[in-house]
Amino acid sequence: MKTRILGKNGLEVSALGYGCMGLDFSYGHKLSKTDGITLIRQAVDLGVTFFDTAEVYGPFTNEEMVGEALRPVREHVVIATKFGFNIADGKMAGLNSRPEHIKQVADASLKRLGIEQIDLFYQHRVDPDVPIEEVAGAVRELIAAGKVRHFGMSEPSAATARRAHAIQPIAALQNEYSLWTRGVETNGILALCEELGIGLVPYSPLGKGFLTGAMSKDTKLGEGDFRAMLPRFTPEAMAHNQALVDLLKQIGIEKGATPAQIALAWLLAKKPWIVPIPGTTRLDRLKENLGAADVVLTESDVTSIEATAAAIHIEGDRYPAQLQAMVGR
Repeated sequence: MKTRILGKNGLEVSALGYGCMGLDFSYGHKLSKTDGITLIRQAVDLGVTFFDTAEVYGPFTNEEMVGEALRPVREHVVIATKFGFNIADGKMAGLNSRPEHIKQVADASLKRLGIEQIDLFYQHRVDPDVPIEEVAGAVRELIAAGKVRHFGMSEPSAATARRAHAIQPIAALQNEYSLWTRGVETNGILALCEELGIGLVPYSPLGKGFLTGAMSKDTKLGEGDFRAMLPRFTPEAMAHNQALVDLLKQIGIEKGATPAQIALAWLLAKKPWIVPIPGTTRLDRLKENLGAADVVLTESDVTSIEATAAAIHIEGDRYPAQLQAMVGR
């Protein structure tokens, strides 16, 4: 597996990481802890060195799974986790990025993960009630104390990220980015990363599964699958958005690759500091995703893909209003 660098302080990771959330959270189908640990270790064997989790995934159980899986290879992997929510009665209960809370979360995450230092500590969502300078300052103190190596943010506005970066340099921004969610290209995030030397870690790089070609308007989402609340996953929206999947299939035929591999290869071709983190609960899909690192898209290929994709109107917002309000602050 090829590697890439996030940020200016040399955080080296595999070109494709592994988003661990879906192993036991959000998608309805959950793996047992044993099966999740097995799959994470198989990812390591396949060359993945970058693993993404968060305290709210579960809550808590995902960090425990990731920590146990990676303990035997701790020195060879990068573990990212996140802070920024209150958790009550096993559910997210509002934003909380108060400095004292950040430090409590760091200690709790270190214990659950079974590690002495968090490699990359993201603010999960910007808390409008806490100045970002205080948030960055708290993480800077954790870095000074040796509990955290690098600072990250998820879904901030470019202006907020710039303010945070002035206090504590940001290694990576984690934003949704794929061929059907391209906001970072127009909201200043991509330009900010280029300017300040910040890495970009696209989550949901396969459109929460839709861009793999495995879903259609007839797909029935299981109980507990959060996609059921997303506007893009109504049968009508999926029928309309099938045109984008058809494009990926067509290019895949030309390149000898799957739609998922083309979607990931497109991201990899955009910038050398972009590291997508697709997730899966299946070994065959894991191998398929990692195969994207070997798919070569030329500048001409990328231009052609984007020109064709630009003519396809994406039906449906990516989040319902209450969740959309939490991004871009």
